[in-house]
Amino acid sequence: MAAIETVQRASGRGIWGWMLFDWAAQPFFTVVTTFIFGPYFVSRMASDPESGQAAWGYGIAAAGLVIAVLSPILGSIADQTGPRKPWIAFFASIKIISLCLLWFAAPGSNLFLVVLFFSLASVAAEFSTVFNDSMMPRLVPKSEIGHISNMAWGLGYLGGMIALIFVVTCLAGSAETGKTIIGIEPLFGLDPKLGEDARATGPLSAGWYFLFILPMFFFTPDAIKGIPIGPAVREGLSELKSTLTEVRQRKGIFRFLVARMIYQDGVNALLALGGTFAAAMFHWSITEIGMFGIILNVVAIVGCLVAARLDTALGSKTIVMISLVMLSLATIGIVSTGPGYTLFGAWMMPGADSGGLFGTAAEKAYIFYGLLIGLAFGPVQASSRSYMARSVTAAESGRYFGIYALAGRATSFLAPFMVASLTLASGSARLGMAAIVLFLGVGIAILIWTPYPADQPVG
Repeated sequence: MAAIETVQRASGRGIWGWMLFDWAAQPFFTVVTTFIFGPYFVSRMASDPESGQAAWGYGIAAAGLVIAVLSPILGSIADQTGPRKPWIAFFASIKIISLCLLWFAAPGSNLFLVVLFFSLASVAAEFSTVFNDSMMPRLVPKSEIGHISNMAWGLGYLGGMIALIFVVTCLAGSAETGKTIIGIEPLFGLDPKLGEDARATGPLSAGWYFLFILPMFFFTPDAIKGIPIGPAVREGLSELKSTLTEVRQRKGIFRFLVARMIYQDGVNALLALGGTFAAAMFHWSITEIGMFGIILNVVAIVGCLVAARLDTALGSKTIVMISLVMLSLATIGIVSTGPGYTLFGAWMMPGADSGGLFGTAAEKAYIFYGLLIGLAFGPVQASSRSYMARSVTAAESGRYFGIYALAGRATSFLAPFMVASLTLASGSARLGMAAIVLFLGVGIAILIWTPYPADQPVG
């Protein structure tokens, strides 16, 4: 069981600096991974949507494998060196450079290089998050961790939504008219026929990230300096080995990590592939995908604000369980929907396209299922983070958040790999997406029998 410790609350601007990291990081996931660049890659860069979804899925899987292997090693080394900020700065540089290179992803470009740059950005983003998350137990007492974790996640979705609104209204031009949704020419002379509106999301996310991580560097307190990097690597690797042995003996934490390893795999795949699935099925334009993303982010902010209060009242485990059930129902709804029907054809939705955004009844049904995802995908991740933070001490936070990242990524290549492989084998993107439900369901089953906090004895 983790030792009892007293944590002195950091200053207000130190806490806000830490929370702004999520604000800085989220546009990459919102406009690049999910709603703008990813669907552009699948629908316009690849020869057909199925091979595009497979290539994108394999890229996500490769990044997940690297993250799974290295996250716990880096977390243990960080505990020895002390400060987290130098690590964040190093990986931020990789992320920013990789995102800027996505500008060159014109139609007909080498798919391997584009996926490589995206995967490097994904790996760097995740490693930066490991070190930022491990700072949390030093900022506030454990009673406040769930609140600031959900608030930070909600702040991230607000940042992602603002970036997405900017892309949809000011950058994304219609292929027919060349105008954006508000009737203006795309800024900076971007040509939508060349995919420049989607390609610009890489440099845009890079600049946003650079600007808004600065308050964390300036104001958020960091751990004191430890030992030099050389000895730290040796000590960190040795400590990692002992931590992996130790975590198996801390049965509650081990069970939580196994549950998260499985359900987070499903969550990651759903977030990464849900937008591309809709784009291919309904032939959505960047404007429609962007509007879908804006709707989800508005709902996500509400979900995180509500969860910030409920996490304190009900506990992180309850919030995670509710969120996973909602995500499972939403995924079933999504894969049961196609042009003209939902619920596997039990509910037929005939009718012509009205010509507006989401003009068919089936598209509106898809939006409804998207609302469930929006409400749940912030709280499931924020409350999982606070679940872990409440279960470990500040002194061991680096190595345990490294293991936590491992649990979130150890099999993270598996769900995208299964989605991609089932899609290729069956020729059906819908059957591929259905694999996500399995990961969510198994995660729920294990979490039911996990204590809260996780360092409590297993019943």
